[in-house]
Amino acid sequence: MNPRRKKRLTIVISIVLGLGASIGLLLYALAQNIDLFYTPTELVKGKGPQALKPELGQRLRIGGLVLPGTVERSATSLQVSFKLSDAGGEIAIVNYEGILPDLFREGQGIVAQGVLTAANTVSAFEVLAKHDEEYMPPEVAESLIGMEHFKPEYTEAQLQGSAH
Repeated sequence: MNPRRKKRLTIVISIVLGLGASIGLLLYALAQNIDLFYTPTELVKGKGPQALKPELGQRLRIGGLVLPGTVERSATSLQVSFKLSDAGGEIAIVNYEGILPDLFREGQGIVAQGVLTAANTVSAFEVLAKHDEEYMPPEVAESLIGMEHFKPEYTEAQLQGSAH
């Protein structure tokens, strides 16, 4: 093989290896940032016809209605725990440390993004509350068909506090 062909072959092989490494790193980065959406029923029973369940430690998003009476706040930290449900009747537990959105309340739809820590428990690092009475992500809306919407009940002190 003459030196000219050898140089071209080296350049072509270098380009192919560089492209392969770049594509591999890109796919690895994308796989780390993919968050699949689950409802509480899909989390417990599995998703799709194969009933695929997420693995422990997997990042995911979970959406549903916050069950009334299930919000538990820590007295010493910003730790909050609450239960989510959907029309399938299954319950998922969400643990979150931080300040909840202003629109968060019992009986409302939320989406939490976090990591699966047990079969039905998610350790969330972000909680999103729906922004008005009409809008809801399509996946959450489908999972809540047939469920009763819980209207919040405010105390007289809360109603007077918002009037000022």
